[in-house]
Amino acid sequence: MAKPRPAAERGNRLLAALPALEYARLKKSLEIVRLERRKVLHEPGTPMGRVYFPRTAVASMVTTMEDGSTVEVATIGNEGIVGLPVFLGTETMPMEVSIQIDGEAACLSASAFKEAARNGGALRPLLERYTQALLFQIAQSGACNRLHPVDQRCARWLLLSHDRVPGDAFALTQEFLSQMLGVRRATVTAAASILQRAGCIRYRRGVIEITDRPGLERASCECYRVIRDEYERLIR
Repeated sequence: MAKPRPAAERGNRLLAALPALEYARLKKSLEIVRLERRKVLHEPGTPMGRVYFPRTAVASMVTTMEDGSTVEVATIGNEGIVGLPVFLGTETMPMEVSIQIDGEAACLSASAFKEAARNGGALRPLLERYTQALLFQIAQSGACNRLHPVDQRCARWLLLSHDRVPGDAFALTQEFLSQMLGVRRATVTAAASILQRAGCIRYRRGVIEITDRPGLERASCECYRVIRDEYERLIR
């Protein structure tokens, strides 16, 4: 499958789906920012003051257990938005959202975002469909983490990340990937070695390069395909 791409000028698929006049109004409030890896966009239980539409940055929604262990429940990139609690009227959520791959995002204040969502037009129904797609990703990822081998889960995670970045290589440490998958670093090292020996990826000095995307899709479980198909169905 080819990587999905938003309209180049808007950089985000939700923004790209808006009619020209509606986007022009929203654009007046948008600011393009650079987000560095590990930057926290939302802390658990803290009201969101800003909303982010990732362009080339990729964010992780992470849940943390009482013993400090973490696992990623969703990935958010140029197909989505960081700030759904603002849209849903709850303002906060018990999970952390931080940047996993650095890059750009368009952002605006929570108040400007709420005003835009209240004004009718295409934004509100588009966000409602995105909410369903994100909930499906969370549910499917939970099933995947329970039922599928780590190498298949690793392939799924790399494909979802690859869809959201402009090139074939991105910075990623095995320690960070182990936190996202909720497994020990040694387990991720073994899974990455399987994919590297198969020629699907190349790993060097904290950088992952996708060298055979069709092969990586074959190495993944069905969860990548069904998650992607649901996004394509709901967000065109």
